[in-house]
Amino acid sequence: MKYLIAALSLLASVSAFARPIVVGVEQASFLPHYSVDEQGRYHGYARDVLDLFAAVEGVELTFRPMPAEALLPALLAGEIDLKYPDNASWASDAKAGHSLHYSLPVADYVDGVLVAPRRLGLGVEQLKRLAVVDGWTPRGYEAALSSGQTLLVPGEDIKQMIRQALLKDTDGAYYNVVVATYYLDNIRARPGALVFDPDLPHTRSTYHLSTVRHPELVAAFNRFLSENAASVEQLKTRHGIIVDPAYLGMEQWKVDFLERQKARQAGEPAP
Repeated sequence: MKYLIAALSLLASVSAFARPIVVGVEQASFLPHYSVDEQGRYHGYARDVLDLFAAVEGVELTFRPMPAEALLPALLAGEIDLKYPDNASWASDAKAGHSLHYSLPVADYVDGVLVAPRRLGLGVEQLKRLAVVDGWTPRGYEAALSSGQTLLVPGEDIKQMIRQALLKDTDGAYYNVVVATYYLDNIRARPGALVFDPDLPHTRSTYHLSTVRHPELVAAFNRFLSENAASVEQLKTRHGIIVDPAYLGMEQWKVDFLERQKARQAGEPAP
């Protein structure tokens, strides 16, 4: 009985939120995860998940796009109710002394190096020049960078970073693999021109929703993720949020083809 009462109390506290819930989001082009268009509208996989949460829970969300570096200060100051994306391992110094509450994973991600197909498997020793976007830290390359074996070549955005790698000004580009692949496939129209090299150092982790002052919102969001897992997985598939090692960095049409083959072999309806 006490668990039922607690659950009903939580539901009431969330649905009766007296004003729109303000979600601070990154003002960045990071599709298929998220992006903000010229009119300031937030869209992508994250938007669809949060919209579904709002519909299921009967709450109103307002999205406030901000520069990435401004999101955490805004959260700690109470200017926003929720922050996305976040991770407990990010900005640990700035979070010291504050109690943050994190949701279950909203999406998995892999940050790694994409190379020209001919350079696949050459190893980190042959990675002499590495393109990155300003502000990104290539995890796993600290020793190579400190020794001078690898030189960072910064770019102001993903467009410049990818261009450097395509023109062979660098030996590879370090970025979120799904986002870089989406850019190559859908914006640069050069599918397969750069591919993820799983043998090079890379980072696997997860994106979360966070809060300081409203743990009840995160608790409700966690319940939503658990109870609507199938719908969330469908959104991941629709947006191409794929981090399966067998498919990571692969063009979407190839993923769809392989999934149809797998379904036929298993005697299941093709997706």
